[in-house]
Amino acid sequence: MIIHNGKIHVMNESLEIMEAVAILDGKIVEVGPERQILNRYRSKVIIDAKSRDVFPGFHDAHGHIMSLAKQMQNVDLRGSRSYYEVISKLEKHQAKTKQKIIIGRGWDQSIWGEKDLPNDSLLNITFPETPVALTRIDGHAMLINQAMRDFIGIDEDTKVEGGQINMENGKFTGILLDHALDLVYSKIPTPKKEDLKKAILEIQNNLLAFGVTHVHEAGLSAEDRDIFIELAKEDKLKINIYAMLFPTEENIRFAEENGHYVRNRLSIRSFKLISDGALGSYGACMIEPYSDQPHTHGLMLKTPLEIAAIAKKIKDLDYQLNVHCIGDSANRTILKMIDTLMKDKQDHRWRIEHAQIISKDDIALFASSGALPSVQPTHATSDQRWAEQRIGKERLEYGAYAYKSLLETSQMIFFGTDFPIEDYNPFATIFAATQRKDLENHPSQGFLIHEAVSLGETLQAMTIWPAYGSFEESKVGSIRKGKKANFVIVDLPVQNTSTYFPNYAWKTIVDGNVYFDME
Repeated sequence: MIIHNGKIHVMNESLEIMEAVAILDGKIVEVGPERQILNRYRSKVIIDAKSRDVFPGFHDAHGHIMSLAKQMQNVDLRGSRSYYEVISKLEKHQAKTKQKIIIGRGWDQSIWGEKDLPNDSLLNITFPETPVALTRIDGHAMLINQAMRDFIGIDEDTKVEGGQINMENGKFTGILLDHALDLVYSKIPTPKKEDLKKAILEIQNNLLAFGVTHVHEAGLSAEDRDIFIELAKEDKLKINIYAMLFPTEENIRFAEENGHYVRNRLSIRSFKLISDGALGSYGACMIEPYSDQPHTHGLMLKTPLEIAAIAKKIKDLDYQLNVHCIGDSANRTILKMIDTLMKDKQDHRWRIEHAQIISKDDIALFASSGALPSVQPTHATSDQRWAEQRIGKERLEYGAYAYKSLLETSQMIFFGTDFPIEDYNPFATIFAATQRKDLENHPSQGFLIHEAVSLGETLQAMTIWPAYGSFEESKVGSIRKGKKANFVIVDLPVQNTSTYFPNYAWKTIVDGNVYFDME
């Protein structure tokens, strides 16, 4: 294959742009000037890029394909503008499916204009006999009705390590936090494997239409891991999956028996640990209390000793550890643990996933510990509606959603979306990172605009840097001789504009195969 007449962003340190590239057997043979490539090589497959931008295939450095596949089996509540709209969606779904148990995900009370988490009163009135469980958009809170509490057996004596069952005036509110959600997950039916595989392949095609060729899958159970392995063995993965395993006994045993697992486009050599909850549901662990709930600090889901023991085991396995940290207390705890444990291993590439709220005293810990920040720019533009309300102006101004500061400290940063919490649209990520605005161009001056990053830095954070963060920088992430021929040819120019314009892939190529073609 030859691609020519393009603006080929090779993504080296100087951000050079070439004109043409030659590909043989799925790998790059040469990239350079148009005349040089066309004179030196011949091919039956010649793509005229028509002056379009050509990038290495985009990485989503933190996504959840499996979570989205499961969500597709249930009621999608994303974008619901009120509690009543949630109820309406549930009623329409139930009228069509007549399920014995109703499962949904995606509500967000901040969109409703509500500060506090909802209670179960309306859910109980509408569904007095059918168990209902509705997970919040962030995946760290769940609203259940009385019928679900009866079904799973929650009463006044139920306690949960690393979780919370919310009570108010001695009564259940219907809200479960963090590990308390496991009480529900352990009892409700799981989707059929073939339905999940079908959904994964559909999601894969949608990602390719946006030019996403790599997803860092942020947390898999043993059962979910085996579904991806099955798809890899069947050679059905068109995108590259860098899988993070939850540190269960089954997954640790898998790592012990298999070492670094690679099969076709699936790579497994990392673990994902969740240290605290989410800011939107008051679960993120904060050093000082929440500004709007002064008696609440959030939750650490495991003790520091438990976290250290897991981290030591993962180090011994020569696996990477990627830790979900939202609150400044969680970030401090994990960064200090990594700083201590990994002193003897300079190039460990352990990651802090989200790195959402950092104390001004702790950003330097990224440099000393060698931990690398993996963040989601659209989280900042979604959370800007209520973030100051949660943590106050002072904490917000320094250390919150601090992507520029983290980049300056760590010298690289990885960008993802955390889909399905956010959309997997990489062009929304580019806009949020550079302009600090949502797709409706809010806020007009940008949210914490001093933490915006440049367009070049953003593109590196979606290509070569996350390739480094997944130990694949020698194979992917830039366009140079010997690397895999993974490209996105973008339909419209990629520019740093103050207004969002929709964009898509024109063609997406993986290992020299055209897997998406707008034409």
